Amino acid sequence: MMRMTDHTYPAIMSLFGAYAALEERFSGELGAVHGMGLKESLMLLHLASATAGRLTRVDLAKRLSTTGSTITRIAQPLEKLGFLDREADPRDARLAYIVLTQTGREAAGNIRLTLQRQCSTAFRGDWTAVDIERFAHLAGRLAAGRNAQLV
Repeated sequence: MMRMTDHTYPAIMSLFGAYAALEERFSGELGAVHGMGLKESLMLLHLASATAGRLTRVDLAKRLSTTGSTITRIAQPLEKLGFLDREADPRDARLAYIVLTQTGREAAGNIRLTLQRQCSTAFRGDWTAVDIERFAHLAGRLAAGRNAQLV
């Protein structure tokens, strides 16, 4: 049973609600402008920021906080559209990379611009620069245990 002074449950539920609202808003515009949702867009951005524009399926799964099978499901249509390719590791035949193509790199650059514009409108109302910095710091502390890098 939750104690009356325990604010963790409502805080986390509020974060889930905020994430759902942001994902819906961002995915809608990303879909309309770029033809892909937030997860697909983030995949391209993570690959664009990676060394040589490539990551293993496992590394992408960690960065996107999902499973390897979800990465495969997201990557397949992007590969068919020419945004991604696969590359075998020359030293380990068991290891394969998901690689960003030139078309994917161009799409990632355009997606970044759309996301930057969307982010600039996400904190409407009376949010100050200090509020936003404080929120980013606190969210970063909460996510500190994750193995993901920001894009």
